[in-house]
Order: sequence, then C-alpha cells, then structure tokens
Amino acid sequence: MTPDIPHTSPAPRPSRWRIAAWSAAALLLLAPLVAMQVTDEVAWSLADFLFAAALLLAVGIPLDLAVRKTGSRAYQAAAALALGTAFLLLFVNGAVGIIGSEGNDVNLLFYGVVAVGVVGALLAQFQPLGMSRAMAATALAQAAVAVGALVAGWTSPATASVEIVALWVFVALWAASAVLFRNAARAELHQSPA
Repeated sequence: MTPDIPHTSPAPRPSRWRIAAWSAAALLLLAPLVAMQVTDEVAWSLADFLFAAALLLAVGIPLDLAVRKTGSRAYQAAAALALGTAFLLLFVNGAVGIIGSEGNDVNLLFYGVVAVGVVGALLAQFQPLGMSRAMAATALAQAAVAVGALVAGWTSPATASVEIVALWVFVALWAASAVLFRNAARAELHQSPA
C-alpha cells in the first residue's frame, strides 16, 4: 500500500519581464561600482549605494504591485511613467542637483513635488481616476517650482536654460502619466457592467 502523497501545484514562474526589470535594477546599482574601478570621477560612498538601493526598491516594489494588480496596459504604463519620473527626479537631484549643485537648498523643493504625488496616490487609493488627479497635481507642483525658479532667479546664469528645460521635461512626464491614468479610468468605466 502506497502512502497518499499530497498533490502540490508547482510554484508560479516569474515572468521574463519581471526578471528583466529586477536584473536591470541590479545592473543600474552595480554601474557606479564598476565605474569606480576605472575612473576617479565616480566616488560613491556606502550611503550613496544605500540611497540608490532604497530608491530602486521604492520604485520597483510599487511597480511590481501595479503590474500584478491590473491587466490594464494604460494603468501599468502610467504607473511605470510616474514611478520612473519620481526615481529620475530624486536620483538626479540627489546626485548633482537640478538647480545649481546638489547642495543648493532650493533642490529640497523637489522632495515636496514627489510628496505631492505620494500623498495624492494614497488619497486616491491607487484608483485610476484619482491617480490621474494626483499626477496632474504633481505636474502643477513641478510647474510651480519651475516658475518659482525663474521668477526668484534661483537658476545659475551659466546653466539656467538647461535647468529650466529639465524642470519642464519633468512637468511633461508627470502630465503624461496623468493622461495615461485617465485613459485607464475611461477603459475601466467602459468595461464595467451597466
């Protein structure tokens, strides 16, 4: 008599895109380490690596959850764009600063811009229409920083045009995310039963 062997289903295999995304994040984190071996121009401390790792996790985990939460490509693209924009804004700001150098206190405003998006997303409970509004508010906050930088003369004369263009690129990215979330909300509305 053979004992009953409980049937267990095999664990689901991670998707190729997930593996690729997390591998890319790991490679991105390793790039400065490799660069430090060949040039003195890159000199990251342990704190720099920890900040970058925390930032990558802060983007990767919510994106992974967003992809699993919904099959809506518009929602997934919107989430990827919003999280990627937040990552880029914080990474560039922490590494070299957007207005002047990274030591310029004006750059602290960019943490507030990202906070607008985070608080908005939490208030929206990650629902597409609310997320669209949250990203639109984030775009407005980014635009307010750009206008404030111009009016107050915070930009450095040598790099003012580059800094202002960079600020408006971030506004456009936040706005594009808002549009994608709006598209996801419309698609969800059309799919729901009447």
